Amino acid sequence: MSETGADGPVIAVVGPSGVGKDSVMAALVARDPGYRLQRRVITRAETAGGEAFTGVSPERFEQMEAAGAFALSWRAHGLAYGIPVQIAAARRGARGVLVNLSRGVLTEAAARFPDLIVLALSADPAVLAARLAARGREDAEDRARRLIRAAAPLPAGLPRVVALDNSGSLEATVTAALSLLQPESA
Repeated sequence: MSETGADGPVIAVVGPSGVGKDSVMAALVARDPGYRLQRRVITRAETAGGEAFTGVSPERFEQMEAAGAFALSWRAHGLAYGIPVQIAAARRGARGVLVNLSRGVLTEAAARFPDLIVLALSADPAVLAARLAARGREDAEDRARRLIRAAAPLPAGLPRVVALDNSGSLEATVTAALSLLQPESA
């Protein structure tokens, strides 16, 4: 829980496909339950696998967006993504709320959440290539495009960025993340 009982920050977990964002987020919450996860709403079938998310049709997403159901929404990779307004309730008394965001929406996220922390995960290109191939969601051409995008920089002017390499063990990454996110409790 946050030391003051105040709202915990939104922690945007970003990085290229295959870097292990969802694994790191789940492991952080397992290690320190003061952190909470925020599920995304995505215009993708829930049977597609990968992260836990709420799948909706493009039409339903548009309706939700028009009704103000999202604190943040964006388009990427041919899909629409939304962070439900319930993130405000999840922040109450939390050490932080972890959410998987696209790099392209970080400037808007920082404007919406002034206490935003960006946990920027990276990994060696060979590790990324192997992870993408193992998950089997993309063909070789899509994997190649994702690897090229992996080198894209973060937008300038973000309030707090914590960079972390996730090429090694998940345990080592989580230990480092906890130390960097909450240095006063390490």
